[in-house]
Amino acid sequence: MDDDRPDVLLTGLLFYDLVLTGLGGPPAAGEEIWTAGMGCGPGGIANLAVAASRFGLRTSLATVFGDDFYGAYCQEVIAGQEGVDLSLSRVADGWHTPVTVALAHGQDRALVTHGQEPPYSQDVLMGDPPEARTALVHLEAEPRAWIGKAAAGGTQIYADVGWDPTRRWSRDLLDQLSQCHAFLPNETEAMAYTRTDSAVAALGILAELVPVAVVTRGGDGALAVDQTTGEFAQVPALDIDVLDATGAGDVFGASFVTASLGGWPLEERLRFAVLAAGLSVRHHGGALAAPGWYGVDRWWRSLTDPGLKRAYGFLADRLPDDPGPPVRHAPVTPPARTG
Repeated sequence: MDDDRPDVLLTGLLFYDLVLTGLGGPPAAGEEIWTAGMGCGPGGIANLAVAASRFGLRTSLATVFGDDFYGAYCQEVIAGQEGVDLSLSRVADGWHTPVTVALAHGQDRALVTHGQEPPYSQDVLMGDPPEARTALVHLEAEPRAWIGKAAAGGTQIYADVGWDPTRRWSRDLLDQLSQCHAFLPNETEAMAYTRTDSAVAALGILAELVPVAVVTRGGDGALAVDQTTGEFAQVPALDIDVLDATGAGDVFGASFVTASLGGWPLEERLRFAVLAAGLSVRHHGGALAAPGWYGVDRWWRSLTDPGLKRAYGFLADRLPDDPGPPVRHAPVTPPARTG
């Protein structure tokens, strides 16, 4: 067996994230707002990499780091602290790591980014991609050659998609689903690309294009169809106070892959992903908000609500005997409370 294969193969743009929380709303022109909190850490593709690694998945990341403080810091956190394999990544001389400032308020956030396109494309970084059990990819209007190569080599492709700034939502993008095992858009994206007016209707169309279709709905949970097993599932979100939603979708994706590799039933996969994403929004986002097995185990052991204990009772058999040490969250100001 291919025991040496990565569980998850990733590539994409990395950012150094500076997250400001505690805003009453976005600043108006000429206005200065003082925030109640601030966190920093790797973001972008690092969100997926750290979330997957914290669930014990062998994770291989191909990205570009600038030859600056931000790049060196992100490398140390991702590889040194979180154990992600960076052998496919490169450091670009004279190129700076993109920096994003996230203004988090309510259940959403606004982003301001300073940076340039990296000097190495995804296809150059990947070349002939190594064999992997899965790859988590972000579909774009222009197909990436490495994705087709990976799929042809037996890697299961789990895909998401982002906001289309042109608002054309070209259905041509959905042609790429022929290479994918699973597609996990949010409700807005799913309805826009399928030209439907509900998450259920969008899911019905997507389920005809890809074996596993998932539509995430933020505070309303998620729903999914697995054509390989004939399962349908719809689960609610948890009632959790949102500090910062940055990276929650990435945590959802990594968690869904973790449960899928474990062969869990669809409802368990969906509940687990909703739970992990929900736990992540309680901390300053990007990568270091991911709960990992430690965070999920801690939540389960502290749970007293009888309804949730029934709904998530499967965790008693799914959690590892050793969930590992406490995860390290983003450095924040003022310091986060322990416990």
